[in-house]
Amino acid sequence: MRVLRVGTRALLVEVGSDGEVQALHAEIARRRAAGTMPSVGEVVPAARTVLLDGLDDPGSLARDLPGWHIPDQTAGDGALVEVPTRYDGDDLVDVAAQWKVPVAEVARVHASVEFRVAFCGFAPGFGYLTGLPERYDMPRLATPRSAVPTGSVGLAGKYTGVYPRSSPGGWRLIGRTDLVLWDPAREPATLFVPGTRVRFVPVDG
Repeated sequence: MRVLRVGTRALLVEVGSDGEVQALHAEIARRRAAGTMPSVGEVVPAARTVLLDGLDDPGSLARDLPGWHIPDQTAGDGALVEVPTRYDGDDLVDVAAQWKVPVAEVARVHASVEFRVAFCGFAPGFGYLTGLPERYDMPRLATPRSAVPTGSVGLAGKYTGVYPRSSPGGWRLIGRTDLVLWDPAREPATLFVPGTRVRFVPVDG
């Protein structure tokens, strides 16, 4: 763990993996709920970092953080969101070829995994989901699409993502869902927050 000062009221915590990010984020949430976490305005996880902003005493927390005991997350921790998914994406055949499996096996493999939202970004409501074994990593498209339909389920590198709205994108599309991931009128507006468990449920039609 490496702790860096950012401005006058923030810390950037660097760790070695997205799993460590998720564990640290969960520990911060536990300490906040228990009232043992120093006051912090915003906690922003990313692929290898966690930003703590709005701290009253960042220097003290910077000294304390390396000594924290941060348990690994276990299966069943966090809320679960199920995503009804039609596995009919435009890149399904290419993904099957890359994985060296029959086309129907892509849906079975993908739906067998319990994913976890590692962090959010790119667009409101877009979560970067981890969980697929490394052998299923997928390269992005060489030329991104100018428009990816809302609800598209895609793969890029080791991540799975669901497009909450139509936008350009280079992820490999394997399916689609009608689930509304981002709704400003809803509280919370997004279904995917860091730490959320996600399962994709195959549906017909």
